[in-house]
Amino acid sequence: MDRYIELWVESLPQLLLAAAQVTIPLTIIAFVLSLVIGLFSTAARNLGRFNPLNWLATTYVWFFRGTPLLVQLFLVFYGLPRVGITLDTWSAAIIALSLNTGAYVAETFRSAYASIPRGQFEAARTLNFTRAQTLRHVVIPQATRIALPPLGNDLIDLVKGTSLVSVISMVDLFQSGKQVAARTFEPLAMYLEVAAIYLVIFTLLSIGQQYLEKRTSRYVRTANA
Repeated sequence: MDRYIELWVESLPQLLLAAAQVTIPLTIIAFVLSLVIGLFSTAARNLGRFNPLNWLATTYVWFFRGTPLLVQLFLVFYGLPRVGITLDTWSAAIIALSLNTGAYVAETFRSAYASIPRGQFEAARTLNFTRAQTLRHVVIPQATRIALPPLGNDLIDLVKGTSLVSVISMVDLFQSGKQVAARTFEPLAMYLEVAAIYLVIFTLLSIGQQYLEKRTSRYVRTANA
């Protein structure tokens, strides 16, 4: 056990550096882009059944939700060079992670929008709200509260999904742990430490998610109110 503790203390700076330089920035960039992609995809899917943008957005969501992230990473990093598009590891990882998470975010936005009762829109029309006013004062506040829990889950899944970028030679938290394990011949100790760091990130995100849910639900009346 003393050997494990010594290894954990010795390798912790390297693992935290990998998390700070790769895992966390990659997560933030990909999640912000996925929100934009999800928003545009949701808008496109509400343009009408026979609109080409609707078909494109629907096909995009179908493909990226129906195929593994690992396959998507290989397609972007190893497959695109076959058609003349060569990307560095950061660009390939950001594109694959953003497109993958964006498909799930699009479904989150779509379900949140669909869950708002039609009567809310009719009430807005009786008040002579424009479409923009209806979105701002009626749709977005309610949809945001509904979408927060699944969006938090999408973010947590994205953090864990970044561990797959090691297959395209990015030295993230997981790959850094693999390197230390290969050098010290102590895979159990190192992967336990990597798992512990992921658990810390997960716990912090969960606390933040719960805080945001409480903040956005402050003015929601309960059934007994």
